[in-house]
Amino acid sequence: MKKDSKIYVAGHGGMVGSAIKRRLEAEGYANIIYRNHRELDLISQSAVEDFFAQEKPEYVFLAAAKVGGIKANDMYSADFIYENLMIEANIVHCACVHGVKKLLFLGSSCIYPKQAPQPLKEEYLLTGLLEQTNEAYALAKIAGIQLCRMYRKQYGCDFIAAMPTNLYGPHDNYHPENSHVIPGLIRRFHEAKVSGQHEVVCWGTGAPLREFLYADDLSEACLFLMKHYSGSGHINIGTGKETTIRELAGHIARTVGFTGTIHWDASMPDGTPRKLLDASKIRSLGWHHTTELEEGLQLAYEDFIKSKQGVNALRADNEIQLSKNMQPEG
Repeated sequence: MKKDSKIYVAGHGGMVGSAIKRRLEAEGYANIIYRNHRELDLISQSAVEDFFAQEKPEYVFLAAAKVGGIKANDMYSADFIYENLMIEANIVHCACVHGVKKLLFLGSSCIYPKQAPQPLKEEYLLTGLLEQTNEAYALAKIAGIQLCRMYRKQYGCDFIAAMPTNLYGPHDNYHPENSHVIPGLIRRFHEAKVSGQHEVVCWGTGAPLREFLYADDLSEACLFLMKHYSGSGHINIGTGKETTIRELAGHIARTVGFTGTIHWDASMPDGTPRKLLDASKIRSLGWHHTTELEEGLQLAYEDFIKSKQGVNALRADNEIQLSKNMQPEG
């Protein structure tokens, strides 16, 4: 990519897309295009077609997706598979039709079978049953990988797919029900600290092992792959380090400053027992992560505080405006 290449970041408002956008801007790419959901409905085939016909991007980072944690995936499984299938199919097809030079599709480590050997190698894809709690999302992401492969096979498109491990960082989703584990725990421990609660309840046993990657490290990996990788097979992005959910909760409690106890509700699901990516392929190309978990959690908590202050400031401003509107005329 050249510094003036026209680059489309799909999903720029989310955690991953915003990190990619920041990375591109920091490295001097000056022709970045993006649209929010109100401006472009990625589920609409005609809207995506019109966008590509008008803008004609040269490079595409496909980071747009409907995402959520175990509860959200279980409650809205039809939405998860439908919306993600439509987003990726529309963008990949239009990228081919309109001559995009290179596209990077971002998937998820949940694509691998629940009982696959650890660490998870790229070749383990489609070798066993998926974890049921996020099956809909995983199936959609597997379809995205195959889309890139088939468009490469039939049309010669330089479309690549990358599978990051569990992500966290700035602009994460801190929704109390639909968030992933790190932002969900950050919010829960913060609110417990502020309200003076002495106990926080966490789902499951705390025994599952997970690997976590800071979003800005992922954005660096994505740009690295756009420059140095054009293989037909998908490629893992991870740290090679794992921690139990119980240990993670302890890290987050200390980061937030919560000093109470943590109760584990074993009646709730744990999810996949272990999920560690084999990232030897990307490391052999020369990329390594730089942000360790403790540092990343501190940065993530600072982002949560900023986002919370922003919401509170907006709410206060709206309350002031409402108060003004209710004042009797003189």
